[in-house]
Amino acid sequence: MRGTVPIVIGVDEAGRGPLAGPVVAAACVLGAAALAGLDDSKKLSAKRRALLEPQIKASCRWALGVVEADEIDRINIFAATMLAMTRAVAELVGALGLEPDQVLIDGNKTPAGRVPEWRWAARAIVGGDALEPCISAASILAKEHRDRVMREHAARWPHYGWDRNMGYGTAEHLTALQRHGPSPIHRRTFAPVAQLLLL
Repeated sequence: MRGTVPIVIGVDEAGRGPLAGPVVAAACVLGAAALAGLDDSKKLSAKRRALLEPQIKASCRWALGVVEADEIDRINIFAATMLAMTRAVAELVGALGLEPDQVLIDGNKTPAGRVPEWRWAARAIVGGDALEPCISAASILAKEHRDRVMREHAARWPHYGWDRNMGYGTAEHLTALQRHGPSPIHRRTFAPVAQLLLL
């Protein structure tokens, strides 16, 4: 506790389910100014998220943690998600120069006991990205960053349609995967990619 204001970090991730690209976690401490319109990033339009992202970045303290596809394949997606969250919080704590009183995490599990570097008091909240503004802000930052990364990858590997599907297993993506095979950023342990590699 610093005076009467606890330091609470909100954490959420984007990209657990796609067949390609990284999993990205964001950690966020809200600023003094209230931000209107925060919600679970999946419930917001792309236009609304794009408007909120710079507002969050300007008024809050935040950091990102990224785990790329090859590391996801080595340690599995759950472990990678926990690691991305740990990296995001560690980066933010380092920038703040202060330890948080609590870390609130969207979902039903925290990295506590799962990632050796995790050292903070944490609470998992199912649906937290719609309930806790600091998690909502993190949700938006994680999704916007990951979507931007996938659009950049789409410019290099255009046939998978990542600028439209963000790496998720849509019909368009699966058809392209069959036709062109996996790219260097496909997750080779995910079933549709793994099955293709067995053929």
